[in-house]
Amino acid sequence: MNSLFLALICFSAAFAADDPAAVAFSKECAAKAAEADKAESMTVRGKDGWLFFAGELRHLGAGRFWGETAAAASRATKPEDADPLPAILDFKAQLDAAGIELLLVPVPPKAIAYPEMISDAVAPGADGLPPRLDPFHQEFYNILRQNKIEVLDLVPPLTAARSDKAGAVFCRHDTHWSGRACVIAAKLIAERVKDRPWLKEHKPLELAAEERTVTIAGDLWKALGDQTIPRETLPLRFIASAGQPVQPDRASPIVLLGDSHTLVFHAGGDDMLATGAGLADQLAMELGLAVDVVGVRGSGATPARISFYRRSQADKQYLDRKKLVIWCFSAREFTEAQGWRKVPIKPR
Repeated sequence: MNSLFLALICFSAAFAADDPAAVAFSKECAAKAAEADKAESMTVRGKDGWLFFAGELRHLGAGRFWGETAAAASRATKPEDADPLPAILDFKAQLDAAGIELLLVPVPPKAIAYPEMISDAVAPGADGLPPRLDPFHQEFYNILRQNKIEVLDLVPPLTAARSDKAGAVFCRHDTHWSGRACVIAAKLIAERVKDRPWLKEHKPLELAAEERTVTIAGDLWKALGDQTIPRETLPLRFIASAGQPVQPDRASPIVLLGDSHTLVFHAGGDDMLATGAGLADQLAMELGLAVDVVGVRGSGATPARISFYRRSQADKQYLDRKKLVIWCFSAREFTEAQGWRKVPIKPR
């Protein structure tokens, strides 16, 4: 863990929004996304077998995505729902009133961790790390922190670990992060919250971890339809209790809320790729207790919060048991979501 926290310190230098490298990269991402849209393809071919999601590249080329420029940057169906900031601040205020802590965990775009795989203009430095090319994310996270919202910026630790022997931090052929990234994120989250007094009230689960390699058919690979490209193989850390995957616990004090990044390698099936090795499973391993999972395969912006509201609507004591909401979703949701509506967390 020490190396991960060192990375948070050493890789925190921010680019200005008008930094030439960041501007050029943003324009290149926008151009590649536009080409993909014209071809009606969700998949953009990168180098060395890397595939990228066109919507994520569009997000990186959209510019500042809050305030007066939100409507121009966003794909929200209604301009009044384009800005993510009011909805996030409202959610935070409601959780505060209910005595529930919020930790925001945006998943960075794959192209930020591996920019040289999509751009000829970017090369890693002498330390093997690329320059940081997401100034608007950094600016937005600083605004959130100024509003007392805790944000876990995963760009530094994921970029620092991007070439680890333990595996890449994003899938080459899928839109999601890798199992390795789920482990890193879980360790960092656990490090932030492990001293909470309410955690000590729970007897730690007896869990076992097993490393296995799996072969996947990623969503970008399937969309491309090129059977000459071999399927991707990646390592996963599977977590089990008495030989079975850890089941989500609706009575847990911790809610893992968000998009399919909360479900990949956890929920199974063709789309979520495996069972027992996702973020929820890694959190159980690191914290010693199962979490409540409110994940949606669509958007982690508004639909996920609607699902959270519906649970509190169905169970009047639901929120009383909660201490922490970990809101994890792809950073591209800031512009690619259908909208950022304010949603109540309980019936009024």
